[in-house]
Amino acid sequence: MTRVWKWNRPVTVREVLEDLQQERSIAYTTVMTVLDNLHQKGWVRREAEGRAYRYEAVSTRAAYAAALMNDAWSQSDNPAAALVAFFGMMSEEQRHALRDAVRIVQGPEETAETSAPADGEENPGSAPDGGGR
Repeated sequence: MTRVWKWNRPVTVREVLEDLQQERSIAYTTVMTVLDNLHQKGWVRREAEGRAYRYEAVSTRAAYAAALMNDAWSQSDNPAAALVAFFGMMSEEQRHALRDAVRIVQGPEETAETSAPADGEENPGSAPDGGGR
């Protein structure tokens, strides 16, 4: 899949083979079998071109990664604990990316609603009016 995503367009077995052969020796039939297996699993679609096929990814690499994360999370018997453990493994850069992603998904209105107190509510952690002074 990495090679198919890398090309970002429909590719032939020959193109993937030549790309892989820059790093290691591999047989044409091996690449053909792997692409056929990916097609049978629904990860790539293919179109006939002469006697060959052109293979194209069904989803983006990001969508595939998201589906893997969702699948792993949904199989947990304690999703909140799984998320806490996952977030604990993240680097600072990954946590920033997560915050950015949450902002994008929530949109500007929802982000403002969740970060600002509603009318008449105090901001958590702030002293009430008159705070004893």
